[in-house]
Amino acid sequence: MKKKPTNKNTDFLRDKLLAFFNNSKKNPYSLKDLVKKLGLKRNDTKESLEKELTSLVREGKLVHLKNGLFKTNASGEVEFIVGRVDHVSPRFAYVIPLNDTAGGDIWIDQRFINGAIDGDIVKAQVFESHGRSKKEKHDEGKIIEVVERKRTEFVGTIEISPKFAFVIPDNKKIHFDIFIPKEFINDAQHQQKVIAQVVEWPEDGKNPTGKIKEVLGNAGDNNTEMHAIMAEYGLPFTFPESVDRFASEISEEITKDEIKKRRDFRNTTTFTIDPIDAKDFDDAISVKKLDNGNYEIGVHIADVTHYVRPGTLLEKEAYLRATSVYLVDRVVPMLPEKLSNGLCSLRPNEDKLTFSAVFEMTESGKIIDQWFGKTIIHSARRFTYEEVQEIIETSNGDFKEEILLLDRLAKILRKERFRKGAISFETIEIKFKLDENGKPLGVYPKIRKDAHKLVEDFMLLANKKVAEHVYNMKKGEDKNTMVYRTHDDPNPDKLRSLATFAARFGHKLALHDEKAIAQALNKLTEEVEGKPEQNVLQGLAIRTMAKAIYTTDPDMHFGLAFSHYTHFTSPIRRYPDMMVHRLLYHYLEGGKSEDRSLYEEKCKHSSEREKMAADAERASIKYKQVEFMQNMTEKVFDGIISGMIEHGIFVEIIETKCEGMVRLSELTDDFYEVDLDNFRVIGKRQKKMYTLGDTVQVKVKKTDLARRTIDLEMITSK
Repeated sequence: MKKKPTNKNTDFLRDKLLAFFNNSKKNPYSLKDLVKKLGLKRNDTKESLEKELTSLVREGKLVHLKNGLFKTNASGEVEFIVGRVDHVSPRFAYVIPLNDTAGGDIWIDQRFINGAIDGDIVKAQVFESHGRSKKEKHDEGKIIEVVERKRTEFVGTIEISPKFAFVIPDNKKIHFDIFIPKEFINDAQHQQKVIAQVVEWPEDGKNPTGKIKEVLGNAGDNNTEMHAIMAEYGLPFTFPESVDRFASEISEEITKDEIKKRRDFRNTTTFTIDPIDAKDFDDAISVKKLDNGNYEIGVHIADVTHYVRPGTLLEKEAYLRATSVYLVDRVVPMLPEKLSNGLCSLRPNEDKLTFSAVFEMTESGKIIDQWFGKTIIHSARRFTYEEVQEIIETSNGDFKEEILLLDRLAKILRKERFRKGAISFETIEIKFKLDENGKPLGVYPKIRKDAHKLVEDFMLLANKKVAEHVYNMKKGEDKNTMVYRTHDDPNPDKLRSLATFAARFGHKLALHDEKAIAQALNKLTEEVEGKPEQNVLQGLAIRTMAKAIYTTDPDMHFGLAFSHYTHFTSPIRRYPDMMVHRLLYHYLEGGKSEDRSLYEEKCKHSSEREKMAADAERASIKYKQVEFMQNMTEKVFDGIISGMIEHGIFVEIIETKCEGMVRLSELTDDFYEVDLDNFRVIGKRQKKMYTLGDTVQVKVKKTDLARRTIDLEMITSK
């Protein structure tokens, strides 16, 4: 009977390999060379050799070179990094180091991706020959180990053959299909949307093997597609029954003892201002004229943490979700409906528990005094933005004096913010008109008017002052732990690229004075307003900015020009606001500084969930845009070139704000090459150019709902 290789044999082979390479004077060897040099003959020993080589490479003791050879890394001169995979193309990926000090992103050829997928945490070897060309800005490397899988479940469309099936993932960054054996199809039908769970990850680059975990429904059905997006981003369809039951048992009674603990605003004029279709109202504003001629302005926020206590099922579920997610046709709430639309919603004509920031302000908008604490309010009116806007424009309507006063004070706050360097970018958001089945009948931009800005300005004031108050509670370096919302300075390289590109449209972006960057960006915003290049230039300008994050580090918020800023005003839909409420109340009651490392971990989780929510929201918008454009294949649209990648030009259709791509391979009048550094595509023979911001005419060639893409045909350029 044939004996299996023992651990002793494996250890002997490992020791033999290490001894050989240590004496090899750094010469590289192929697998065939090593078999010969080590005198290995049996097939099972050769297999052991391959496994041991892989293990030694993962440990960093050996290096696997680009040409397939192995060499020693005894001196540690070859670098290994741990990072997250960004699988941007079927042909290559990047590994983004988790450690900020590890240098730039590593470019990985498809041959060296080694079974990793987008989002995985991997260990990568950086090749000694850095950069793929003189222009290449990234080092090159190879993934040697998947440390942590981001996901094992994938949403996609199933294609069934007589003996097996494949699931084609919806996610455009997943560049493989999942093989499904016949016995694991689980009653799914051809072309249905499903969730596939991977059960085996091959190491040889072949397709992973999976099983159908859930059938979502027929592709193209609105509910199926929205559920597919939710599943793709790990969003729950419902609350666990235990959480709903826990919420249903919370008492709605406000006791006399509870009222005694709070400052009573029930006799002060108070109202809410929200979108017409809002169901949860987490902020209200009160207005009172004081005897000294000043005004008391109260920003009252739902006291969610009164009901969501630490350690409870509600708290754990809220932390897990971290944010509400707003898809085109539905909300995935952070809290169960009893709280989000009931107990915590500041509905009119009901007593409600709140946490408030109250300011004494002069006629000229100067803040004389401030107060923070638990309160009780009674909203007298639920306003929509449209109703408040009409009062601002006509000076007529309920509570017109209070509304007009708030509008005037808000404009003073806004002007002061911009004077101090706040950025005035406003990205264009879109809304859909849907029929009863969720099918889009129209698409139009959201228009922000003074009513929207009024509410925003007072929420910004409350957030800013809460952050400053906690920061200033202690003098010196030993500050109280707090959750801040920070936003770093713009990327200098991206700013220079923006300035170069803006100059082509006749706009000068002065970058010589770092302190005046915000002023220069605001000047650019004013100049491009209403012009064809507005969206492109504002989009580029926004991409120069760092991402805003939650952190316990009290850094500034560049975009708002605030030295300290937090999120206090939306605890129904954001977990960080709940953290801020707890910390503020704890310190107001004389509590000691909380564990910073614990809150930093919660901040990191909240930032990640916020990004996930934004990605899911964009996916739902993109799906509805593609669905809306499905039946418009004959119409010629004016568009503007909004971006480009190696194989295509992105065009935003001006009329519908929908973006599609013209593939370079389908531009038949020449062979076009992309010059990404200069935001343009150039014809090799005739030198015709398509540049970012150019106005063009296009037709819809093909739409793919599953992939949420629109293929466009170039008709003409202007």
